[in-house]
Amino acid sequence: MKSYREMSNEELKAEIDVLMKEYRQYQNMDLKLNMSRGKPCLDQLDLSMGLMDVLSSEADMFCEDGTDCRNYGVLDGIEECKELIGDMMENRPDNIIIYGNSSLNVMYDTVSRAMTHGIMGNTPWCKLDRVKFLCPVPGYDRHFAITEYFGIEMIPVPMTPTGPDMAIVEKMVSTDEQVKGIWCVPKYSNPQGYSYSDETVRRFARLKPAAKDFRIFWDNAYGIHHLYDLDQDYLIEILAECKRVGNPDLVYKFASTSKITFPGSGISALATSPNNLEDIRSQLAIQTIGHDKVNQLRHVRFFGDIHGMVKHMHKHAEILRPKFEAVEEILDKNLSGLDIGSWTKPKGGYFISFDAMPGCAKEIVAKAKKAGVEMTKAGATWPYGRDPYDSNIRIAPSYPPLNDLKTATELFSLVVRIISARKILDNRDKAE
Repeated sequence: MKSYREMSNEELKAEIDVLMKEYRQYQNMDLKLNMSRGKPCLDQLDLSMGLMDVLSSEADMFCEDGTDCRNYGVLDGIEECKELIGDMMENRPDNIIIYGNSSLNVMYDTVSRAMTHGIMGNTPWCKLDRVKFLCPVPGYDRHFAITEYFGIEMIPVPMTPTGPDMAIVEKMVSTDEQVKGIWCVPKYSNPQGYSYSDETVRRFARLKPAAKDFRIFWDNAYGIHHLYDLDQDYLIEILAECKRVGNPDLVYKFASTSKITFPGSGISALATSPNNLEDIRSQLAIQTIGHDKVNQLRHVRFFGDIHGMVKHMHKHAEILRPKFEAVEEILDKNLSGLDIGSWTKPKGGYFISFDAMPGCAKEIVAKAKKAGVEMTKAGATWPYGRDPYDSNIRIAPSYPPLNDLKTATELFSLVVRIISARKILDNRDKAE
């Protein structure tokens, strides 16, 4: 297919006329399709309905150590659950605290605690003139929303296929004591689906922060969310690497079962060093007497062990894989060779990242919406919702049924072609 940039103005105008006729046909279909959030679909949620059956009114509600899960106590989670989630996170059970259903809530609490009471005896962030966070971009909008809510200055750091630009990270962390943290989604990142290389993880573990209370917020949300059985990404385990190089307190590692069982009633966890755990428990003991132990027991009984969880994730992959492949095939078919966009082809996670021509993302999202396809808001993958290139669009294939997803992707690629052709013509007019 001829590149749009190689077409004459007359050819581009003729192309737009043809595409707009097709677009109006989509508008007449009265579509209501949503690719805006990475939600599990109904078929995925149905995989975990057995959770409702493992504990009945007749069930034994006691842990192996005799703990009655119906009662108060056990601040940081029952041992069986810590072992299960520890295997999922590749961490020792005694390095883990089990929380409620939302890891995002744990991250919010962690930032809030640092603001009001400080980290391990350091000055509370709210008493400092300025606090900064590094934000790999494109990145996760809800991470950015937390730091924005607390008035923390967010500094974009470019993402690469091997992780954040570590030269920038190392320089800023080592020279500026106002830099207190960095958001990371190290495996199948949101939205690009990139996984950090071994070198990137090792460089993170060897950071030399100017701030004693600097922490890496390591959100391993997609640790076991592979699309393929054999072709999978792997990470060096960050806490072990930090300990090995004498930097044990550097990382807060977060995870949850939100996209493994039920997002509304799963289990979240934080893994970190003994020193950090002691600091966190001192606050947690004031905040709660313990999280939902019945739900923890329910998950343990449902999976049995990590092998049961891995088998369960194979079922998720069987549902998700055709959706990701459908999106990639349609984008390849409709856009390859036109030189108007690029997209990632992840091996896991929940998103595909699309980069349009600069200055096109907002128009693409708006025009897709007018024809009945809801996308993630343009700019959402950047701090403050401001993409300086107006280029990145996050595609979430998981929720729609496969046929609806195909229709939505066909429409999306059509809109990309329309807006891009118009942009090229506009740029040529401005250049004359």
